[in-house]
Amino acid sequence: MADNYETFKTDVYKLTKIDLNSYKEKQMKRRIDSLISKHKIKTYSDYVKSLKDSKELFEEFINFLTINVSEFYRNPEQWQILEKQVFPALIEKFGKNLKIWSAACSTGDEPYSLVMCLSKLVPLNNINIIATDIDKQVIAKAKVGLYSEKSLVGVPSDLKNKYFTKIGSSYQISEDIKRRVQFKEHNLLKDSYISGCHLILCRNVVIYFTEEAKEVIYKKFNESLVKDGFLFIGSTEQIMNYKELNYIRYKSFFFQKG
Repeated sequence: MADNYETFKTDVYKLTKIDLNSYKEKQMKRRIDSLISKHKIKTYSDYVKSLKDSKELFEEFINFLTINVSEFYRNPEQWQILEKQVFPALIEKFGKNLKIWSAACSTGDEPYSLVMCLSKLVPLNNINIIATDIDKQVIAKAKVGLYSEKSLVGVPSDLKNKYFTKIGSSYQISEDIKRRVQFKEHNLLKDSYISGCHLILCRNVVIYFTEEAKEVIYKKFNESLVKDGFLFIGSTEQIMNYKELNYIRYKSFFFQKG
């Protein structure tokens, strides 16, 4: 691009409140340049003008910036730990009405997986999941709850039969599951965090952030958890300085608030 990327980052923040400085620059700049080139726009400043003028371009830009790769029961062996060890420990200590936050929930696969997983241990009426994402388009998709067969590969067959209806080549999740999830827009880098959580899931998202931004996010998650609450992170992620951030390593990808 011909003009200044630093200025572009400032313009994007004014327009969207998304701070591109918190993302790994080389990776993010390449993605953005690819999107701008697709529309045959020559400069960053011209693209900013287009974002202001076109609702469609603006929505596309937000969707493009946010990484929406998701599937039900992603990394099934970790969900086994959640079901067999983490949930029972939480229920024993805090009871059946757990406060659970699925952060950066994408198209809803993860919060709906949480409901199904927890439903093996407590009645559906006791389950309430708060699911947040920065991208209103994926939240809209999540609320519809229609998924490809590929997304459902990890779902245990009994749950798939119980909670999904085949519609053409897609699968619709049941209203019983959908009712247990409350979706909200939320920016991990800017908005205030939910408090009093027993469990927070934020998986395969912070890998796109700088080390400084990661530390801030993990620190805020710790403040959001009750004592002995759990943070469940993605299999591509690690918290090297977890002790400094007041976590105890429970299992790989599971950290407990100290």
